[in-house]
Amino acid sequence: MNDVRYARNARLIKTNGFIRAAAKTYQAANRQTLNWILDRGFLHGYFLNTKLNPVTLENYAPGEGLCGPDFTYGWIQGRGLEALATYAAFLTPADPALAARADAAGQKLYEGLRDLQARNGHAYFCYDKEMRPVYPADDFEKTGKIELQNTPGDIYTYSDAFFAKGLVTASVRHAPDETPGHLAYLDRVIAAIEAKKFQMAERSALSEAELATQEDDYGPRMILLGAASMLSRLGFGERTGFADRFIAHVLEHHLDITTSLLRNVPGGDICNPGHSIEFVGFALSHLGTNITPQMAERLQQILLASFRAGFIGPGIAISLDIASGKPINDHCPWWSLPETIRSAALMYQVTKNPEVLAVWSRAHEAFFTRYWRGEPPIAYQTLNREGPQSYVPSTPDLDPLYHTGLSLLAAIEVAQHMHSNRAVQLG
Repeated sequence: MNDVRYARNARLIKTNGFIRAAAKTYQAANRQTLNWILDRGFLHGYFLNTKLNPVTLENYAPGEGLCGPDFTYGWIQGRGLEALATYAAFLTPADPALAARADAAGQKLYEGLRDLQARNGHAYFCYDKEMRPVYPADDFEKTGKIELQNTPGDIYTYSDAFFAKGLVTASVRHAPDETPGHLAYLDRVIAAIEAKKFQMAERSALSEAELATQEDDYGPRMILLGAASMLSRLGFGERTGFADRFIAHVLEHHLDITTSLLRNVPGGDICNPGHSIEFVGFALSHLGTNITPQMAERLQQILLASFRAGFIGPGIAISLDIASGKPINDHCPWWSLPETIRSAALMYQVTKNPEVLAVWSRAHEAFFTRYWRGEPPIAYQTLNREGPQSYVPSTPDLDPLYHTGLSLLAAIEVAQHMHSNRAVQLG
């Protein structure tokens, strides 16, 4: 009996040691990145400036086309606004000076994005130096030609989603009287998904024709699912009914029962394992202690299956063939590892499954030994087995504490919760 008890205690000490050390790593990484972003100053007076080549560490110059400072990505700025406001709130009790710096930047960014969105009630993926919405022409690679974006009032996009989330979060800190208008904007984005008025392709013209041909990817529901825990955190939990519908829709239409992988589109054979893992994290963040054992088991199966199939060496492959289980694209973007850290931490808090803890540990090690540069505090955007690649998975602007900051913050909060239960001590 004493031997069994000793073995259990040894495992507990080892587990607690990893979680405590990981949380300290996340705290340090997020603080360093936040300071780095704030020290870089702003573009056009209020936009976050993360225009840096993660391989060469050179700042993108005006002559570098869509990578350069003449083009602003609304997608990234909306994410950055949400991250600044969320992290400032977290930092306020322990580091009010850094929280104040984040708030000062966040208020300027909030006012800029609010005014930009107020022009016609929408946000756009890319703006030119005159702040007109634009997208690359079909022959852009040859000609460098840029087209002015269409601005239909009833079509919403990922940029709207990220703006809405950022504006709601930041307005609570900086302009609470304006929060109801931003909540209404978020409601319109959610309604657009269910009304099939949400266009995923933002590098082409926004149009009814594009809507009619796009596949029913679960990406929009997954991204907006992330708004549910945000709303609850801010005191608007009564507005999160959409999240249960989104979870049920994805599980009914996209889950492959045989493999526990999520199909990008119903009946399709392609899986983005990083998105599957991100879905699990957002679902867990929303459900919290209200999760049923059956739902916890289903989500755990998706997490474990997606990581096992997707983790191919340096990181998680961007796409898999479900039938064969083999990667279609061996590029491994950086963002899926912090998303795995979030999902595994939240899942471990629920199930205490050693397999989940192992996923958390492997994702942690892969991210901080292969992707994380440290100086400066950024990650390579993409790796494959040959090393870092000059491949842009979403935008050339680097992450403004969205995937790293918010994902790692969720894991920090798991560790703090376990500390409150006397399982882990931080500090």
